[in-house]
Amino acid sequence: MLALQGDVAEHEAALRRVGAEPLRVRLAADLDGLDGLILPGGESTTIGLLARLHGLLEPLRAYVAQGRPVWGTCAGLIFLARDAGHDQALIGAMDIHVDRNAFGPQVFSSERDLDVEGLEGGPLRAVFIRAPAIRTVGPHVKVLATLPDGKIVAARQDAMLVTSFHPEIGGDDRMHAAWVASCGRSRVRAVA
Repeated sequence: MLALQGDVAEHEAALRRVGAEPLRVRLAADLDGLDGLILPGGESTTIGLLARLHGLLEPLRAYVAQGRPVWGTCAGLIFLARDAGHDQALIGAMDIHVDRNAFGPQVFSSERDLDVEGLEGGPLRAVFIRAPAIRTVGPHVKVLATLPDGKIVAARQDAMLVTSFHPEIGGDDRMHAAWVASCGRSRVRAVA
């Protein structure tokens, strides 16, 4: 778990509930031996600044370029995007263009039932907090969930998964269980 800023503890709790062992990443050396990496929600500009300050931006880019499983939630989605429409440090690996704060200020936070392609068991309770939306996707990006108004809120490209919403606080651990299964092991270090 990238542990620079954001909702690290919430992801860690969800990972433990599905039987994974989360580890915190704060330094480049912490990336060694990871089975997968979570980039949590928080504030994407701050995450980028802290990653640069701690010498993590290039190691994170290299980690993602290796094709390892990476999941970005909310701010983590922005951090993985190729373009966020704002001058900020990004990993820039996923071929998506993002509309930051597409749902408006925090007072417009909401919960919605959402069908996510490939997730069994019916709709997921999705929590949106100052969430981004994916404006456009490249040809190798698979859209996994959209809202009735057409906003793209979940997608996958190779081993990268992104969600606009916060499954770690929605009370439904199915996405965490599916992501851990995609990592192939139960020892998962998460970056927060």
